[in-house]
Amino acid sequence: MLTIASRVDVMSRLGRAMADATRSRILLALLDHPGYPARLAEELELTRTNVSNHLACLRGCGIVVAVPEGRRTRYEIADPHLSRALSALVSVTLAVDEGSPCTDASCTVPGCCADCGATQ
Repeated sequence: MLTIASRVDVMSRLGRAMADATRSRILLALLDHPGYPARLAEELELTRTNVSNHLACLRGCGIVVAVPEGRRTRYEIADPHLSRALSALVSVTLAVDEGSPCTDASCTVPGCCADCGATQ
């Protein structure tokens, strides 16, 4: 049964979904077009199992929906409003102080900070 999530719950779900780089990559792909797990795995150079696990998380967060198509399942962003919001969020430019040390010792986000081990 679907329920209406509170605003705080929505923010938490979106944050959880986007906090993982693989889930973010899947979301970006789904913003361009609906996808199938096997095709997403190929496009993103991931295993099918990995993609399926992340899609399950995104479904659990209420961000994507699964649409059965015979023996296959198509995944898409759950709501057009969410697609527009995610597209707008992606277009935002963040002001990052690259001279500040990163608070995450395992940071691998390109451009996050000068001290992280990410390649740019």
